[in-house]
Amino acid sequence: MTRANFQCGLEAVLAILGGKWKPLIVYHLAGGARRTGQLRRLVTGVSEKMLIQHLRELTEDGVIRRIDFQKVPPHVEYELTGFGRSLAQVLAPLCEWGTRHNAEVAMIVQKRDAASKTA
Repeated sequence: MTRANFQCGLEAVLAILGGKWKPLIVYHLAGGARRTGQLRRLVTGVSEKMLIQHLRELTEDGVIRRIDFQKVPPHVEYELTGFGRSLAQVLAPLCEWGTRHNAEVAMIVQKRDAASKTA
């Protein structure tokens, strides 16, 4: 097995949480186990295909656990593992930063969007 050689810890985090939706999935699972439909509603804008793909990857990486209740109709929930909970704890300060700087970030995004339309 080859060991990845990360130059800093942030590279290791991005190896697990890279992408737009994975941090949001982890964030929403920090509040407890959720069904796929609940996550689809909470992670606004994600397609069904991307949600399923990210859930599969996070499960394979040991961040979340898939719980299949073996019922008809199917009942599946996802929850954070211990590894995933430790990751969710470091996301909390990022969420707080985003909340504090929400207006500034919104202006930056508006400027970026306007610039891309004129380019």
